[in-house]
Amino acid sequence: MAALEALALPGIPEVRPGDDLAALLASAAGDDLRGGDVLVVAHKVVSKAEGAVVALDGVRPTARARFLADEHGKDPRAVQVVLDQSASIVRAAGGVLICRTRHGFVCANAGVDASNAGGPDRLVTLPADPDASARALREALPGRPAVVISDSFGRAWRHGQCDVAIGIAGLAPLEDWRGRTDAAGRELSATWIAVADEAAAAADLVRGKDAGLPAVRLRGLERFVTAEHGPGAGALVRPVEEDLFP
Repeated sequence: MAALEALALPGIPEVRPGDDLAALLASAAGDDLRGGDVLVVAHKVVSKAEGAVVALDGVRPTARARFLADEHGKDPRAVQVVLDQSASIVRAAGGVLICRTRHGFVCANAGVDASNAGGPDRLVTLPADPDASARALREALPGRPAVVISDSFGRAWRHGQCDVAIGIAGLAPLEDWRGRTDAAGRELSATWIAVADEAAAAADLVRGKDAGLPAVRLRGLERFVTAEHGPGAGALVRPVEEDLFP
């Protein structure tokens, strides 16, 4: 691989619950999708197409949600949605709830987001099964490219957010260099490349957060694209028992 091309797909309209997202993506791509391509799709359009949108006026907060809301200056209804999406709360401090989602992801507010939610007092949650969503999109898209569903996560000890893969179909999530040698012949003991996360981050550089460009076609990653859907994003999740900072 000598070059990587990232092209945001134009002309994708506002996605609403029930929309055929694969058809919208295919129309935006025209005839320019190949089997070795990687299509990175922002989770928000996947969630919205699948109906993973919560209207706050229908949420009844529990006592725990009200307590956390008072403690951290949040809307108790929004906190309840976060709790509903969480397997556990890892940390709660400074107005931030760091949660472990049912998928195993550790992120702020369990991935629940109010931006671009399609209206006031609405929240978008993560897809129920992002890997299944990625597989369904891949099967429905012309050319059958690999599909990565991405979301922005914060990073411990570093400022800023970075897009990562939360759903994967047809792309090797990781490339394991452990046991290989470097250019000087030294054995590598810890090099395990997060290919899918790096693809998600690369796509985000051309997508923009406010440009209405939720999908990016990457070309140049053919050696990581697989005929099978593969293990999905679960391969990237560190097991709780290996977490040094629980």
